[in-house]
Amino acid sequence: MSKPLWTPSEQRIKASNMYRFMERVNRQYGMDFSDYDVLYQWSIENLEDFWAELWDFVGIKASRSYDRVIDDPQKMTGAQWFSGSRLNFAENLLRFRDEETALIFRGENRVRRSLTYRELYAAVAGTAASLKDMGIIPGDRVVGFMPNMPESIIAMLAATSLGAVWSSCSPDFGVKGVLDRFGQTSPRVLFTADGYFFKGRTIDSLAKIAGIAEQIPSLERIVVVPYISKEPDIENLPKAVHFTDFCDHETEQIDFVQLPFDHPLYIMYSSGTTGPPKCMVQSSGGVLIHQLKELVLHTDLKREDTIFYYTTCGWMMWNWLTTSLAVGATLVLFDGNPFHPEPDALWRMAQDEQITIFGTSAGYIAALKNAGVKPGRQFDLSPLKALLSTGSPLSKEDFHFIYREIKEDLQLASISGGSDLNGCFALGNPMGPVYEGELQCRGLGMKVFAYDESGNPVVGKQGELVCTAPFPSMPIYFWDDEDGSKYRSAYFEGFPNAWTHGDFIEVTPRGGLIMYGRSDATLNPGGVRIGTAEIYRIIEQIEDIEDSVVVGQKWQNDVRVLLFVKMKNGYELSDDLIKTIRDLIRSLASPRHVPAKIIAAPDIPYTLNMKKVELAVQKMIHGREVKNKDALKNPEALDFFGKVKELES
Repeated sequence: MSKPLWTPSEQRIKASNMYRFMERVNRQYGMDFSDYDVLYQWSIENLEDFWAELWDFVGIKASRSYDRVIDDPQKMTGAQWFSGSRLNFAENLLRFRDEETALIFRGENRVRRSLTYRELYAAVAGTAASLKDMGIIPGDRVVGFMPNMPESIIAMLAATSLGAVWSSCSPDFGVKGVLDRFGQTSPRVLFTADGYFFKGRTIDSLAKIAGIAEQIPSLERIVVVPYISKEPDIENLPKAVHFTDFCDHETEQIDFVQLPFDHPLYIMYSSGTTGPPKCMVQSSGGVLIHQLKELVLHTDLKREDTIFYYTTCGWMMWNWLTTSLAVGATLVLFDGNPFHPEPDALWRMAQDEQITIFGTSAGYIAALKNAGVKPGRQFDLSPLKALLSTGSPLSKEDFHFIYREIKEDLQLASISGGSDLNGCFALGNPMGPVYEGELQCRGLGMKVFAYDESGNPVVGKQGELVCTAPFPSMPIYFWDDEDGSKYRSAYFEGFPNAWTHGDFIEVTPRGGLIMYGRSDATLNPGGVRIGTAEIYRIIEQIEDIEDSVVVGQKWQNDVRVLLFVKMKNGYELSDDLIKTIRDLIRSLASPRHVPAKIIAAPDIPYTLNMKKVELAVQKMIHGREVKNKDALKNPEALDFFGKVKELES
């Protein structure tokens, strides 16, 4: 059994929010819990008690408390959470109104701005008053097509203070990608910016916004934030108004509309690379308590922390990061390319802003390593206490890279969940050790297992990630799904009374999780299931290769494995390198993992949220159409794979 890469000190354990919560449970229920495993087991066996204790521990602000935590803890769909309670999501995030820093914005163009909690409250008050004057009422949709900047958060809080439903996309989405999302839900107001900066370029968004507005007849107002220019020319944009004019409302108070726990808060979207994006509607109370559990307990977020996550407004990590306001922490927002003007840009920012919790994607960590950046040697990262990674499995090599080149005394929390729940199934544990290639724990209150093909839980073996108990942040419904059939088919057709998430995992004997990739992209050569992450972890050790994607191809009544590699500049895929790759995979994985073909590709396609699109590649190599290419960061990369179907040997 491998040794841990990091173990928290006794002092750090006892200073953690998780430890304080465990002590609270011990006092309240006469328990003697001393570690995470027993606390986790209690949380999934006593769902009502766990969520009730969490409600009090994180200080949910409600004008009326709940009558009951959950009506039926056995009911996987339609469970009623915290019935009778009345609250407002925005009010919980704006509970602090002092001179502490709430938001720090860093743009790629070197702009830096900050807002105190008092200033943030005032900005939201003016925006909310203007929305109210428009007649925005609970249930109306307000959307953002925005860079990751303070106005995005201000608009979201203003809308949700009135009970409106918020949804957002990042400005790098194409017109069709935006229409595929916003076009389904008939928003009344669109918040946007005149453009954004990326890789040193200034990109004007106004023409794109006009194209979007033309095709959403429900839009009554377009509110434009000046970003690339001081006074954007909006004369040719119907129904448009400058943000400063729209929000110029003399009011210092927000009338937070009190709503039921399950009132709609967000509409989140599936990636949309294999069909029209699913519109997942999530509740205000469910998102609030679920994300506070993850931030306060699993991330150990405190008021004195400065938290950063590299994200856009089109990824759920933006929503997740924003809830940190409810803790009173300082949020760092960054918009732009993380490698501009140099690959170490974000770490220079981490030093300057004294970031304590740094969040990013596994893809970024791999790119950082390949670029030769050594943040711990280049910058003073002494305030940094935790690094979070999600989006795809983090390789063992990248675990070691983080501890070698970023910081030794650091909680590395590789986390995994999805937009579907606006949160995680597997998370960090500030009281526990970190092992290479392993997520620390399953989240409290999340009854997660790896199921074999017969629907039996397995430990130490690969299986489907399932959750067999309800949780508050489950979507309350899908948009335009009156009979619930889309919802049920998305999660509940795999196994009886279990949420099947679509990830291929292993629960380790010590309670951690190993991620093997999406189960719908799982390879099945000879009928044996193989997770794609097993191959990626090996390929990432080869210095000549910049990136890769692996898929299964139907071949002679079976499936064969195809590995596509993007070579680094100046390197070629030689016969010797192909042999080296095959030998490594055979020795480090198994003969069944060895690809039938290894092919050089000019580029690897990714979604806008930096996830490899294995299913889209798989469609292309089988000659099938890939719809909604606007959901891809580099859709032109798919063209190459359309030729692969012609391979005959």
